[in-house]
Amino acid sequence: MAPTTYTTDLKGLDEFSARELYDLLRMRVNVFVVEQNCPYPELDGKDVDALHLRLLDGGELLASARLLKPHSAQDPSKIGRVVVSPAHRGKRLGGALMSEAVAACARLFPANPIALSAQAHLRRFYESFGFIGTSEEYLEDGIPHIDMVRQPVTQPA
Repeated sequence: MAPTTYTTDLKGLDEFSARELYDLLRMRVNVFVVEQNCPYPELDGKDVDALHLRLLDGGELLASARLLKPHSAQDPSKIGRVVVSPAHRGKRLGGALMSEAVAACARLFPANPIALSAQAHLRRFYESFGFIGTSEEYLEDGIPHIDMVRQPVTQPA
């Protein structure tokens, strides 16, 4: 299937309308908690300081990811909560979302590596974006994960 046409936005939590925030959190809960059968605290306090990348078709939310700023100059930025709406799977939106997320981190934090905690079965997918495994597999909420890092394209002077 051909990729879907989309627009992107990148917002802090306070920039969302109530409806936009509801749609974002609903999609994440439906996938991460309900579909993956993982009862865990989806609302973990990190959304408040994060940037939220969304792929949209008009007003419809297609996919999203959460970008966490580096804590210090040498720390990585982090990409998490990478999710494609179940209604829009099979349209190569996961790849588009990751391309946009990596580009946003590289633009906003060019000297910092980018880290993520990947579901282990998606390791090759994330490797295709330059991420390298940095841990052994571990269980997070009953799902095998692996820590991965992508080094910055330009190293700090």
